[in-house]
Amino acid sequence: MSDGFSEIIHVPTRLRICSILAEVGEAEFGVLRDALSLSDSVLSKHVKVLEHAGFTKVRKGSVNGRTRTWVSLTKPGQSAFKAHVLELRKLAAAGDRLDP
Repeated sequence: MSDGFSEIIHVPTRLRICSILAEVGEAEFGVLRDALSLSDSVLSKHVKVLEHAGFTKVRKGSVNGRTRTWVSLTKPGQSAFKAHVLELRKLAAAGDRLDP
């Protein structure tokens, strides 16, 4: 694959996480979990993979005395997601050129 294709982002759940974060900037963990219909453990696993790659940033804070976790794309994560989407568009365009 081309340099823009990311095996890390390409996993469907991680692609969806990046898509949401690219749209909203930052999401509270519970909101992200509910939007994706995932369990806490599954979302946590995927966010950790993205974080290890340097694609997401996780921050914790307190709201009304309760600990909350927010997730956002880092600048490298934004760039990697954008490049990955571009590669997917190229692949889709090749498919569009096939005879019906």
